[in-house]
Amino acid sequence: MDHRNRENRFVASAVESSTPSSARLGIGGPVGSGKTALIERLLPLLAARDFSVAVVTNDLVTKEDAKRLQKGGLIAPERVVGVEAGACPHTVIREDPTLNIEAANILEAKFAPLDIIVIESGGDNLASTFSLDLVDYWIFVIDVAGGDDIPRKKGPGIVQADLLIINKTDLGPHVGVDVETMRNDAEAVRGGKPVILTDCRVGKGLNEVVSRLAHDLLMAE
Repeated sequence: MDHRNRENRFVASAVESSTPSSARLGIGGPVGSGKTALIERLLPLLAARDFSVAVVTNDLVTKEDAKRLQKGGLIAPERVVGVEAGACPHTVIREDPTLNIEAANILEAKFAPLDIIVIESGGDNLASTFSLDLVDYWIFVIDVAGGDDIPRKKGPGIVQADLLIINKTDLGPHVGVDVETMRNDAEAVRGGKPVILTDCRVGKGLNEVVSRLAHDLLMAE
C-alpha cells in the first residue's frame, strides 16, 4: 500500500470517529478583534497547566492564521490545521461544520489524548455563532476599537457566547471609549454569562480566561 492510500485510510478512519474525547473550544469574532492573538497567549498558559492542545483555524481562501501559529513556536506545527472556509466563514462553523469536524477528528486521532481542540472561526460579523455539533463551549471576541456601542447592538455572538471577551482595552483612551461602561453594557445583555476584559498584546486578563476555561469547559477547578 503506498503512502497516499495509507493517508487516505487514516483520514477516513478519523472522520468516522463519533466519540471525541477532547473538549472542543470555538473562538469567533469580527476581523481584527484579536482571535489569533488570543490563541497565541492562551497556548503557553494552557501548556503550563499540562493541558494538551491542538488548533483548527479558518480563513476565507488561505491558511494564513494556521501558518502564523505553526511558525510561532508556541505549539508543534503539526498540531495546527488550516481550513479554507470560503466566502461565508459562518457556514463552516454553524450551518455545515463538516470540514471543521473532520479537521478536529483528524487531530484527535493523531494526537490523542488531547484535552482541548481550539477551533478559530474566520473573521465574521456580530451574528456569527457556533454549532453545538462542532464545539462544547465558545468564546466571542470583540475589541474596544470597534466602538463602545458594539455590546448594545445585541448580536447573537455577543448575547449567546459562553464567554465574551472585550479585547484591546489599552486602546480605550485613544478611541474615546470608556471600557468599564462597555463591559457594563455587555453584562446587561448577557443574562449573567461572563465578560472578561483583555489586552492580548501584554497578556492582561488571560489568566482569568484560562481559569474560566479550566472550570467551565474542562471541569478542572
